Amino acid sequence: MIDDDVKLCRLVKDYLEPMGYEVETAHTGPSGLEKVVAGSFQAVILDVMLPGMDGFEVLRQIRRTSVVPVLMLTALGDESDRIVGLEIGADDYLPKTFSTRELLARLRAVIRRSQISAAQSSTDIEEITVNSLHVNASARRATLNGQTLTLTPVEFDLLFCLARAADRVLSRDQLLDEISGRNYEVFDRSIDVHISSLRRKLGDDPKTPRFIKTVRSAGYMLIRHAEGET
Repeated sequence: MIDDDVKLCRLVKDYLEPMGYEVETAHTGPSGLEKVVAGSFQAVILDVMLPGMDGFEVLRQIRRTSVVPVLMLTALGDESDRIVGLEIGADDYLPKTFSTRELLARLRAVIRRSQISAAQSSTDIEEITVNSLHVNASARRATLNGQTLTLTPVEFDLLFCLARAADRVLSRDQLLDEISGRNYEVFDRSIDVHISSLRRKLGDDPKTPRFIKTVRSAGYMLIRHAEGET
């Protein structure tokens, strides 16, 4: 979140973190831009009026290198600000009189649209390698350190979805959407059972995961590097 209102940043951080989000804040345009460029974020909440560099210029700079979803905040909900923001690449906007519930709904929406778009753009991917894990979609074969993993059809599809979205959190609903239409009897909470089985076959410890990380209240993520690794 890039906003010079420290109190508002704290409010948003305190509201979103129990929902499973990790929130970083910056209070000037340049410092916020530096964080976005150097980091890996699912979304950016960006104020228009910022010291050092206004939000529009921050957004222009972000769009030179990143397609991260950007939710812009406008002090008065001014129509000209909304139009400019959307034209230069904002994904959505909110007036600063927003409620926290509306912010959460808009944030979830822009992140979900971004993930769907990323998944659609990568549908032609047949082979994925994440560290020592290799997944071949056409052969429906997965290997770990060169050894073939014996996976059920559901486990393979879940692994492929997570590998394709490595370092991005996928909710249970998104995972269900990805494997729907395959005549599997899979429902929301059963995803947890399949993930647990998949972890065992990967030799993964959920407390100190090398592959599949649980993000509380959000979903699952295949990580490229476990904590402590480079």
